[in-house]
Amino acid sequence: GFGSLMQDVLWCFSQVKGTIDPGVTEADIISTVEFNHTGELLATGDKGGRVVIFQREQESKNQPHRRGEYNVYSTFQSHEPEFDYLKSLEIEEKINKIRWLPQQNAAYFLLSTNDKTVKLWKVSERDKRPEGYNLKDEDGRLRDPSMITMLRVPVLRPMDLMVEATPRRVFANAHTYHINSISINSDYETYMSADDLRINLWNFEITNQSFNIVDIKPANMEELTEVITAAEFHPHHCNTFVYSSSKGTIRLCDMRTAALCDRHAKFFEEPEDPSNRSFFSEIISSISDVKFSHSGRYIMTRDYLTVKVWDLNMENRPIETYQVHDYLRSKLCSLYENDCIFDKFECVWNGSDSVIMTGSYNNFFRMFDRNTKRDVTLEASRENSKPRAILKPRKVCVGGKRRKDEISVDSLDFSKKILHTAWHPSENIIAVAATNNLYIFQDKVN
Repeated sequence: GFGSLMQDVLWCFSQVKGTIDPGVTEADIISTVEFNHTGELLATGDKGGRVVIFQREQESKNQPHRRGEYNVYSTFQSHEPEFDYLKSLEIEEKINKIRWLPQQNAAYFLLSTNDKTVKLWKVSERDKRPEGYNLKDEDGRLRDPSMITMLRVPVLRPMDLMVEATPRRVFANAHTYHINSISINSDYETYMSADDLRINLWNFEITNQSFNIVDIKPANMEELTEVITAAEFHPHHCNTFVYSSSKGTIRLCDMRTAALCDRHAKFFEEPEDPSNRSFFSEIISSISDVKFSHSGRYIMTRDYLTVKVWDLNMENRPIETYQVHDYLRSKLCSLYENDCIFDKFECVWNGSDSVIMTGSYNNFFRMFDRNTKRDVTLEASRENSKPRAILKPRKVCVGGKRRKDEISVDSLDFSKKILHTAWHPSENIIAVAATNNLYIFQDKVN
């Protein structure tokens, strides 16, 4: 139950790469986190272009307390830094998103993308190697044909388990702007990639061309008023997808209506409260993430201060609005000056769509129970990172007297932010990326 999750979220595994200290390089900062469809694997991507995959250990009878820890399964370099000579632009290797394909055979497949190029990776295990070649010796050197007097039958011998990651497809040269989203369609034949102004539809088998399904680029770039911030396919209907914008709006499109989905089927927007209008209104209303619920009935959006849940059948306002860190409303000026106001927080559903989670500053992350309307603030930190330590809810105090267990809004650390989180598809296990550390927490009653 979620009640117990709120009080008894456990820590079961330490940080991935080192500790947060001055020696941490920019390349180690985690930029995306994603469970696969069974929750057995968890992938992280970082600013150095690496993908690290963790595998859940099988529960063993002699060590029941280690229940399903995640350990490193495979690490590989997915993207390298590039240089666009035509535009004199450096293309970062940073992994923007990872998406898993459902498992069809013994191998695993995932898509990873940086700003410009999407790659399809195959991750497979090998525990046998062929021996007894006719034309080569055991070290792989060619044998002298005159010395070969008999025909040998090669055999497979056991060897230590190796996990190999190989790129199977590279989808390049289709985006002028930076890719912010990739989403796999429920037909598992196609996927889309979205940048600031366009969304492209790809077939997994075809790498040299994609189909442009949304283009919001104006004829005159000076008339540009909004950009695409995130996009996702419906979990069950392969013709439907949504994309969000920097103006705080969400468009639902139907690919059956027309080849180019510039005209939306539905348009979700909440009218602005004039009393809240300020210089920062436009910036903080920009949507940083959009996610369909597993049921496909709702969409969740994250803007700077709130998470909203929308019913697909009601376009004029969200059915639920959750304040993530309303105490920052008075701090928008300094958050604008230090650029934090442009941070892009993600949001995730739990497996049953009853709880939502999103990140905040000071390594805090928030959970909202949609049924009981309870919410909790938890902290991912090394202090409470002893295995099986129970996370204590945190409270932020705004002005007035501060209780001893509260933290003042003025002492929050804005350099520690949780932008990327993931929730196991069926269990109460969550993954939280805090700068270069990955924390995995699990519900005590599991």
